[in-house]
Amino acid sequence: MGRTRKIMKDDILDAAERVVVRLGAAGLSIDAVAQEAGVSKSTVVYDHKSKSALLEALIDRRMNMELERQSAAVAAAADTPHPELYGRINAASRVVDDTERAVALAVCASVSSEEKLQRQMRDWTLTDIKAMADGPKPHAALMSYLALCGFFVTELFGFYQWSPEDQIKILEGVRTIYTSYPDQT
Repeated sequence: MGRTRKIMKDDILDAAERVVVRLGAAGLSIDAVAQEAGVSKSTVVYDHKSKSALLEALIDRRMNMELERQSAAVAAAADTPHPELYGRINAASRVVDDTERAVALAVCASVSSEEKLQRQMRDWTLTDIKAMADGPKPHAALMSYLALCGFFVTELFGFYQWSPEDQIKILEGVRTIYTSYPDQT
């Protein structure tokens, strides 16, 4: 019984992602997700009491996936000058898919009116900023992190699509910001 429930939750969130990709955040509704998942509305409401709760669960899942990917990248960067920064740089060197982009846009559409989402995003950002401060050359790491965020946001929101060659050059530039930035003691 417990296994079926987990699969159902995942199926519902998969359906919610498909709805957001197809219709955007405005098209996300309990009815649309139930129809997409091929389940009753009450099945969706059982786990997600409202559209806001459904969106929060969707964002939680995506954020957890990103945090896992980021943690693995940081661990793989253990031998670099600043593993937290270099791990995030390495994690950014990939193509953003349509689902990630749609969920990110849904977050933007909802974050202004959803205090819990605002708090989640602030907490995530604070964690990253603290990780930059905890390593060597904290100011250089912060400047590099901010450049990395700008690069990633342009990709994530589809403002500009960098070629793979340009991605490599840009991310190398972010590393160079860190290595060449003067120490501030």
